[in-house]
Amino acid sequence: MRHKFHLPYRSALMFFSSLVCGLFLTTTLQQAHAASAVDLDREASDALHKLYKGNPLAESISKKARAILVFPKIVKAGLVFGGSYGEGVFMKAGHANEYMNAVSASFGWQAGAQSYGYVVFLMSEQVENSLRASHGWEVGVGPTVVVMNEGVAKNLSTSSLKDDAYAFIFDQSGLMVSLSLEGTKISKIKR
Repeated sequence: MRHKFHLPYRSALMFFSSLVCGLFLTTTLQQAHAASAVDLDREASDALHKLYKGNPLAESISKKARAILVFPKIVKAGLVFGGSYGEGVFMKAGHANEYMNAVSASFGWQAGAQSYGYVVFLMSEQVENSLRASHGWEVGVGPTVVVMNEGVAKNLSTSSLKDDAYAFIFDQSGLMVSLSLEGTKISKIKR
């Protein structure tokens, strides 16, 4: 006679994975929350400098952007259940105006942890107003955000910019199968 023990193991795995992910994200949130406005400003400036040095197209787009969102470090972890968190700066005319956090949650086949940074260039008044007026802006809902990769970048020049926002991901480290900004909720925070 064959016994089916897989259901309790699956439940235990899901419980354990959500517990580990929750503890990891709680620790990350506590560390990230400790960042002061001065720290976030410095980290955002360093992140932009690093991005521009490695990607001249990003620097060209920045000159046409109405505003820039800079998230110097996002930490993502998951084991079936996953999530990410990071804090950043909303910049207008080269100066920090407001502070934001980026949060996402996911469920599905995933395992690992990674960190990365990203910059979103806000090109239209609509997307800038949408972000500033809302109680949270979800990437992928509303204004169009194009995530720049090698293929997209080859076919784009500053004269052909037509979308609401362009995002560049950089400084990826760690091991995780997928990376997407879609579903990330960006909200204002106090610093």
